[in-house]
Amino acid sequence: MLWGPGSDCGASPGPMEYVSTRGGTGAVDFEEALFSGYAPDGGLFMPQRVPSLDGDTLRRWSCLSYRELVKELCSLFITSELVPRSTLNDLIDRAFSRFRHKDVVHLSRLKEGLNVLELWHGVTYAFKDLSLSCTGQFLQYFLEKKQKHVTILVGTSGDTGSSAIESVRGQKNMDIFVLLPKGFCTQIQELQMTTIIEDNVHVFAAHGNSDEIDEPIKELFADVDFARKYNLMSLNSVNWSRIMVQIAHHFYAYFQCAPSLDTTPLPVVEIVVPTGGGGNITAGCIAQKMGLPIRLVAVVNSNDIIHRTVQQGDFSLSQSVKATLASAMDIQEPYNVERILWLLSGSDSSLMKTLMERFSLSKSLKLPKDLHKKLSETLRSCSASDEDIVRAMQRCWKENHYLLCPHSAVAAHYHYSQPDSTPRCCLAPASAAKFQDAVLQAGLVPQLPPEITALTGMETRSTSLERGQDWAQVLREQIEATTQRREASGNWLAPLGHQGITRQGVTQT
Repeated sequence: MLWGPGSDCGASPGPMEYVSTRGGTGAVDFEEALFSGYAPDGGLFMPQRVPSLDGDTLRRWSCLSYRELVKELCSLFITSELVPRSTLNDLIDRAFSRFRHKDVVHLSRLKEGLNVLELWHGVTYAFKDLSLSCTGQFLQYFLEKKQKHVTILVGTSGDTGSSAIESVRGQKNMDIFVLLPKGFCTQIQELQMTTIIEDNVHVFAAHGNSDEIDEPIKELFADVDFARKYNLMSLNSVNWSRIMVQIAHHFYAYFQCAPSLDTTPLPVVEIVVPTGGGGNITAGCIAQKMGLPIRLVAVVNSNDIIHRTVQQGDFSLSQSVKATLASAMDIQEPYNVERILWLLSGSDSSLMKTLMERFSLSKSLKLPKDLHKKLSETLRSCSASDEDIVRAMQRCWKENHYLLCPHSAVAAHYHYSQPDSTPRCCLAPASAAKFQDAVLQAGLVPQLPPEITALTGMETRSTSLERGQDWAQVLREQIEATTQRREASGNWLAPLGHQGITRQGVTQT
């Protein structure tokens, strides 16, 4: 195994540390990156160096299960001094213990060369269960070790909230407060949050859209004294831990779809990634940097900022977010693009600081020519309309009797548009069972598993946030009241302490 940027080939790698994409803070270990989310300078944490894997290592790993791949990859990014390897293995086994499929993820090989990697066999039927279940275990490990407590604050447009809740439900070291936009999630997504009756789970149904629920969350994180006192943190994909686990998707997809590993050089496999906030495609870029011979395709819906960035170097907002069938990808600001650009720029944090500050002010950015060239060489991209999504869902059902969710259908649309027979794997982020309206719009019949059907008969609990209320103040009071109740009951652990909180809590995937 080799180690790239920051060390000589074959040299002892030393401790794995993380730096901000904007260069304004010192290096931190995995624990601090885990609890910080954003870096204090507003950047995103990335490993100071990326381990480079040789062909022999890749051939050896090709026989590993998904679960074992996650263990191997996490051990490269989390030092054994911080989490002993045997403990790390136990945490990951515990994280995946509630997954319905024995292999955790599953590859469906369909007609016309369509390979669909099902990342949705967790409790909430969405890919976020994979990274968040591990992240929840990592958090609990450090909190128990130090007898500390955190308050998790999450805004969600659908899947993030339920996966985050499931990852920490019932844990005494964590309280989670989730804001969902009433009427903008599917009924199933909402019920997956409101039916969780646990002392440490607090769900708020806000009468507003995703942008509007961001505001009170940003306000609380911006109140540094409050954020520090109650140790606020978030669990969206700004968190390095989620990106780290998602690297395994690409390794597993490659090993499942590569025709043979007996050749030199190793064959290339194309990985097609439905893209919203950019976490999965960032993980793919890191896997590629590690030496995995993959070609990456970022596929988006009509909210096409990433497509425009790859094709034209135009990282600029549209006038508004367009509502599409692939609703989890209805995102205007894919913040993980900053990680990709940092990686491709050769870790040029000064350039990232300049570019991201310019984008923050104008919401419009033209990439420097050399950086755009590197991006377009690293990624392909494709945009799909709702009509494209429906056609892909219909064709896949007609040929295979297999239901795709609308996000997976964006990837299938790209596959069906390609004339070649390149080995290819489409990542499937969610089960079609969560998106009945899209299935019906395609003229197909929803297939609902009993766990989903049972939700409609279960008790629900949530707090309504009405228009005209001061949502930030309501949240503030609820967090304070929860803390007081825990103190009064004796079931209270001290806050963790300042972790460099800045601008967390946005609703992206």
